[in-house]
Amino acid sequence: MSEVLGTLEELPLDYRADMTAAGVAPLWPMMRNVLPHGAPHPVTQPGHWAFDALRPLLLRAGELTPVEKAERRVLVLSDPGRGTGAMQATASIYIGMQLLLPGETAPAHRHTASAVRIIVEGKGGFTVVDGEKLPMEEGDLVLTPAGEWHDHGHEGTEPVIWLDALDLPVLYTMEGSYAEEAPLQAQRNRPDASQVEYLSAGLAPARKLGAQTRRYPMMRFPWARTEQALREMAKWAGDAPVEMDYVNPETGGDILPIMGFTAIMLRKGEKLSPDLTSASAVFHVIRGKGRSTINGAEVSWRAKDTFSAPVFAAIDHVAEEESFLIRIHDRPMQEKLGYYEERKR
Repeated sequence: MSEVLGTLEELPLDYRADMTAAGVAPLWPMMRNVLPHGAPHPVTQPGHWAFDALRPLLLRAGELTPVEKAERRVLVLSDPGRGTGAMQATASIYIGMQLLLPGETAPAHRHTASAVRIIVEGKGGFTVVDGEKLPMEEGDLVLTPAGEWHDHGHEGTEPVIWLDALDLPVLYTMEGSYAEEAPLQAQRNRPDASQVEYLSAGLAPARKLGAQTRRYPMMRFPWARTEQALREMAKWAGDAPVEMDYVNPETGGDILPIMGFTAIMLRKGEKLSPDLTSASAVFHVIRGKGRSTINGAEVSWRAKDTFSAPVFAAIDHVAEEESFLIRIHDRPMQEKLGYYEERKR
């Protein structure tokens, strides 16, 4: 394949004008932009959003804008490569930080994008998904899959803050993004499925012949159980990374079609240098302190911070103390499209 392709400027002005009038354009001047050799050329740049900087801005937003005027009181974490205001942290992943104050409710709606909440701070918050009330404790991962009605409420006394991860950029690019609104949902008078049907790994409710399970049987993944599992794995992992994927308890598959989620434990002093992957990623720090080098740029992070990495990024994590992170990524979508890739460093 030729390394030097013709440019638009080499074409006569009258020919360019005729193409414009016909609504066409030559491919060859744009070929390297859309089909670069060897690897993508991402627009996404590594980002770092320190919670210490975000928290005061969220609380001020609570003073300035009542939830009735916001519907969802969120600050968007914008990819530095696209600039402030970009509705994405990577090409496929939207990240926001949401605030709910005591006594507030965020009205019910549903949308074509799937969402996950990772609880950052506070007690007493809850999400209702399809009538199931889901408590929101620090570190919990709460699903609101595409098309599911969901609303939020707060029965506590202090602000509740959580991180929103959505596949919104994908739906928006496909011109498939929209939402519908409804009144608050009636709540079922029972604990959520993570406390009943799916309390223990490897066990699921017995089924009668022909019975169908829900597509999303478990909507809340409590952090306490996740951390316990990571710690148990660490006892036997040796030098291997301590990582666990969030999966559907009925199928073992990804919890959502586009986004995947992985819990990571880094022992004090541990260095983790994963292979290069075609998946972009956002890391949220549940607890701990450390630093990560992403394509040569160093990020110093602590509990509740969030940082991102573009596709095929060279990433090195170093834990200055015992640390727990959740990695949000787009591997499920890429595997469905048939192009997910890993490369040795």
